[in-house]
Order: sequence, then C-alpha cells, then structure tokens
Amino acid sequence: MRDLLELRDEIDEIDDQIVKLYEKRMKIAEEVAEYKIHTGKQVFDKKREDEKLAKLTAKAESDFTEHGIYELFEQIMAVSRKRQYQLLTARGLGEDTGFTMVDKLDYANARIVFQGTEGAYSEQAMKTYFGEQCDSYHVDTWKDAMEAIKNKEADYAVLPIENSSAGIVSENYDLMVEYDNYIVGEQIIKIEHALLGLPDAEIKDITSVYSHPQALMQCSEYFDEHKDWEKISVKNTAMAAQKIGYDQKKNQAAIAGSINADIYGLKVLENSIQDNKENSTRFIIVTNRKTYVKNAKKISICFEIPHESGSLYHMLSHFIYNNLNMTRIQSRPVKDKNWEYRFFIDFDGNLEDSAVQNALRGLKAETESFKILGNY
Repeated sequence: MRDLLELRDEIDEIDDQIVKLYEKRMKIAEEVAEYKIHTGKQVFDKKREDEKLAKLTAKAESDFTEHGIYELFEQIMAVSRKRQYQLLTARGLGEDTGFTMVDKLDYANARIVFQGTEGAYSEQAMKTYFGEQCDSYHVDTWKDAMEAIKNKEADYAVLPIENSSAGIVSENYDLMVEYDNYIVGEQIIKIEHALLGLPDAEIKDITSVYSHPQALMQCSEYFDEHKDWEKISVKNTAMAAQKIGYDQKKNQAAIAGSINADIYGLKVLENSIQDNKENSTRFIIVTNRKTYVKNAKKISICFEIPHESGSLYHMLSHFIYNNLNMTRIQSRPVKDKNWEYRFFIDFDGNLEDSAVQNALRGLKAETESFKILGNY
C-alpha cells in the first residue's frame, strides 16, 4: 500500500496541471468571445454543449466517473459562458432591457387604483406611499386593478404581494406575469387586525366572522379560542366591515383594521387579534410603463427553466458568479405544465450595474422564458 503523503503529493501535482489547463482553456474561451462579438453569434449554444458533453462522458471508464465528468465539464462551460457575458458587457454590448431611467417618479397628478373599498389595507398602503390627498379609486379585484393601469384608466396600482405571517399573495405573482405591468416601488405597512361588530354587540353574540382569507389565516390562534365561529371569506377586509354595517346582524363580525369601525359605524370588540404582533404586509406599486428611478436598489424577475436536473442551480449561479445578493425566491406552477414551475426572484441591484447586466444577459439566454418585473 502506498503512503498517504505520497498519494497526496501526486494529487497536488495533478491539481496543479488542472489549474494550468483551466487557465489555458479560459484564455481560449475569451478568444471565442471575441469571435462571437465580431460575428454576432450567441454565447449560449446548447446543441454544441450537449454534443461536447456526450463526447467527453463517452471517454469515462465507469458510471461514477461518467457522471463526474459530465458535472465537471458542464460547470466549466457554464463559467466560460459567464466570462463571455462579462466581455460583451465590457465592450458596451449590453442588451436593451426596454426600461427607462428617471430621476424620480412623477405622481403629482397621477390617479391611483387599489382593490377593496374605503378602509382597506391597500388604501392605507397607498396613502402612506402617495400621500393622504392622492387621487384614487377602488375596484373589486386585483385583476381589475391590473386592467385599469393596462387600459390607462389609472397611472398606478397598489397590490399586496406578501404578508410576514401568511406568505405570498399568489394571485398577484401570477398577474405580474399575465400583464405587461411593472413594479416601480414598494410599501410595507404594519397590519393590526381588529374584531369589529355592531355597536350593541358583544363577543358572546358572535357566531359568524367575515374577512379576507389571508386575514382569517393570520388570526388562526384567535379562532382556536372560538372554535364554534363560522369563518366566511370575502374579497377584502374593508368589504367585510362594510357588510357587517349593511346587514345589521348582531351575530356577525368582521376582521379588519380598526379604522373601519368609524367608517362603517361599528365597534371594536377586540383589538390586535392577529397571531403575529409584528404582522406586516408588503405592497408593490405597479404601472404600465417600463421605468425605474436612478437610485433603485432592488430588482424583481421571473423565469421558466428546462425541466431537467441542475437547471435551477445553473440559473442561480449567475447571481453567485456576479456577486449579487438574492433576497427572495418563490415558485408558482406554470399553467398547462403539470409539476413545472416559474421562479420569481428578488435581488439587490440596479439595471445600470454591469454585474446586473451580466447576470440578466445569462439568465435571458439560458431560460425558456424571462421577464424583468421591475427595478425599484
């Protein structure tokens, strides 16, 4: 049996050779990039890479090394592509995203749309972002709000996208793909739910509680204390309060912000009933214009990828290689493709940054579909 130190020395020698050969290969890859720059050829040539991988793995002496050779050279070619994307950007050959940079958003005379009715959390988020005196109106559904800005009936829409307790608002993720509307800002507000009833009602009178499904979910521990109550979903928390005021039934209550008590002539039966006392919701500000402010610091994108092993890893490597901080990843099922998913990613950056341009170029080339949802 050979000595361990002798074996390690031999491995070190081989590793040194691999490093030298890798450096040599990358220099040739740069020459390939120069050729592609001059000829206009695309960096990513999947057919060529698949043929190359098949040829290399055929030289393996075992199934184990075949898999390792595939993984090794797949990664080497992925890094080579990233270097080529860098060179394209350095030469000023960045791809036009279609987005226009502005110094600041102009919403002095803008019309804002939100889902729900007076007293809705969306209205509170809107007033926090745009100001108390903004010109606004409300619609029944989030889709209606997206239609309004698509048809230029409104300049901006305010949509909830995520709650700190209940998670994402999945419908609005899907609507961001369905419509050519874009995120230009965000607003986080604290969500404090109250149980609202008629002025002469007491908690002992309540048998039915109305609210938005997420609000009901956010108060699950409170409902554990009142297991006999019927939970009824409506489109919006403020609409639930509105219904209690309209129906005038003593056994009914709503879960909504306490502000709705004054608006709809109700009484706060109990305050702060949400499970998480730091409960917050993140709202996005959406418009139909592809614009962003020059000091924007967050980018949201979505993409679909080939339904095969390693696809997501290769997409995420674009963030790692370009030293970009990914802050969120979500997935949603792709319509008409069972068990395939669209990925939504937020990361720190600005569309003017060269590292961002490198990553986006690679993602656009290597995904099956790709969309920049906004820079804000």
